[in-house]
Amino acid sequence: MKTFRAHYLVPSIVTVAAVVVGFLYGGAQTALLVAILGAMEVSLSFDNAIVNARVIEKLSPKWRKIFLTAGLAIAVLGMRFILPVLLVVATTGLAPAKVVSLALAKGNPTHPGTFGYYLTQAHPQIAAFGGMFLLLLFLEFMFEDREIMWLTWLEKPLAKVGQLDALAYAVAGGALIVAGSIAEHPAKVFVAGLCGIVAYILVNGLGSLFEGSEEGIHGSSEDIADGMAGRGPAGVTKLVGKAAFFMFLYLEVLDSSFSFDGVIGAFAITADPIVIALGLGVIGALFVRSLTVHMVEAGTLDAYVYLDHGAHWSIGALAGLLIASIGCDIPDVVTGLIGVVLIGAAVITSHLRNKRIAKQTLLAAV
Repeated sequence: MKTFRAHYLVPSIVTVAAVVVGFLYGGAQTALLVAILGAMEVSLSFDNAIVNARVIEKLSPKWRKIFLTAGLAIAVLGMRFILPVLLVVATTGLAPAKVVSLALAKGNPTHPGTFGYYLTQAHPQIAAFGGMFLLLLFLEFMFEDREIMWLTWLEKPLAKVGQLDALAYAVAGGALIVAGSIAEHPAKVFVAGLCGIVAYILVNGLGSLFEGSEEGIHGSSEDIADGMAGRGPAGVTKLVGKAAFFMFLYLEVLDSSFSFDGVIGAFAITADPIVIALGLGVIGALFVRSLTVHMVEAGTLDAYVYLDHGAHWSIGALAGLLIASIGCDIPDVVTGLIGVVLIGAAVITSHLRNKRIAKQTLLAAV
């Protein structure tokens, strides 16, 4: 009960408030849509929360609060409203004021000339940007030789070939060529994909620079091993200043990469950006952030050692689906189920591993 109050009381109150606002805004049906979108965002964002948790382990308490406050405002207003508007402006050439008026008009996304239609038409560029960013995140994790591996038969060979310098970027470049080959407008997809690669290089590189680490922003296998052995994260210096700022920036870019596809999918449920912001942003983003901080403080990632792996495999699957969606329709349920299955399997196998180790320790003590 204490844990619930500490981490989920405020999100629960905000959820009720958001649903009430939805009711006042558009009646019972709108309130239901807000609740559905919030539940969808939470259920599909566990992989995002797990990866975020590993990053914010390194942040000071002050920056964790910023992640929950200013970061939430960015998630609600920036990622779920302003960013879609900017995407439509960039891909259509329409004036920002015109795009905002279209967004507030709640036009049917299947009808040409509406905000939802323009956003859907921009899906190939969005998928290329998000797909490249997430693919590099996945590859750089898998190409590192880690002390603990989950799918050993696959992760060991990946770690071995990952010793080749810049292999992740070579693979991402190849994936971008494939994405361009199946796109209706290859040049637009290439530019968007290159922007995704550059964004990853900049945020990852700047975070590593100010952290004083050569292992990238997700940390090394030694960092994770130290945490499992009880030498961290409490035993290490928390990041502040510029290092913390770039970690925070990385989290926001990561959140945007996860949220792109969800925002577009939400338009299949409602064409009202206000309702989408309430459901995906206010409810979903707040719960995901609270879950992230809870996992850090409870040591969940160190207790369930395969969660990191399951989350990154889920990210790899999402990246692949985003790239494939440039050339064909991928049902939202497929994207969601893959993440749920992989993370669920990681939790179960971690639990079984813990039981096996506990049994071996007990037998050794007898």
